[in-house]
Amino acid sequence: MVISAEPLIYGLIFISVIVLVEGIYLTVFGKSISLNSRVNRRLEMLEKGVGREQVLEQLRKEMSQHMKARSIPIYSILAEKAQKANIAFTPQQLMLIMAVLAVISFIGLTIGTAASLPVRAILAVVMGVGGVYVWVNNKARKRLALIEEQLPDAVELMVRSLRVGHPFSSALAIVAKEVPDPLASEMGVISDEAAYGRDVGEALKDMAERLDMQDLRFLAVAVTIQQVSGGNLAEILDGLAKVIRARFKLFRRVKAITAEAKWSGMFLSIFPIGALVMINVIQPDYYDDVKETAAFIPAALVVAGFLVANVFVMRALVNIKV
Repeated sequence: MVISAEPLIYGLIFISVIVLVEGIYLTVFGKSISLNSRVNRRLEMLEKGVGREQVLEQLRKEMSQHMKARSIPIYSILAEKAQKANIAFTPQQLMLIMAVLAVISFIGLTIGTAASLPVRAILAVVMGVGGVYVWVNNKARKRLALIEEQLPDAVELMVRSLRVGHPFSSALAIVAKEVPDPLASEMGVISDEAAYGRDVGEALKDMAERLDMQDLRFLAVAVTIQQVSGGNLAEILDGLAKVIRARFKLFRRVKAITAEAKWSGMFLSIFPIGALVMINVIQPDYYDDVKETAAFIPAALVVAGFLVANVFVMRALVNIKV
């Protein structure tokens, strides 16, 4: 029995591509850009002597640059994810990184595998683009989850600030200093924009639409209504904080209840592909007796179609909307 190591090499190269992207990102922008860091990036830039206006311009550029690049053919597939992840790389830099990683993947495939040139070229492009997409998608998911977790505490901090007599703009500034990233820098940008004359409700609404987060839309609507009709903003935000926290607890409970179903769906979706890979690793000549027959290609296409349909069906079954 001959065991092929090529599938393992493919997986190792793909994982290496993702790790390499993260390494480049941290090397270029420093540890404060990492979601694992509790450092407030905006305050760190201010402490280094960068002017407040320059910091605001830099952060606003990072927050808006990816949606402006949606017209780029390949880049459009990850523009929305990069926007939510607030990737500091410019679209051009991300495209360059994709190309560099594709070249590195091609070299790794050439050294580690015996695949033909067209196969190596296609796999290299898939790994370069796919590796960056997986990395950006993971960043976006983690960042949005952190903001959702931080938002109730931030709103409650605004309430306490308003109750001791601070204006709402000062409450935003306090949140930008006391709450860790990623929410701190987002609120800091809104605070700076308000200081330069922009309407706070409009800035919060733009932030909510950019991040596509319902709780932030609630906050923007509450502030806008209070600006138009008046009222006790502290009491409004106090009630909103309780609603957001209750929604967050509900989401966590639903996530815990559906965890088993999601893992089962993921296993059932991956298992056929894993079984196919293992068969080719353990016994590469398993299909030699039938692959030359006329029915092999149509049957393989039908099976591939069922596998793709299975992924979507299982995902729909375990995707519980709240």
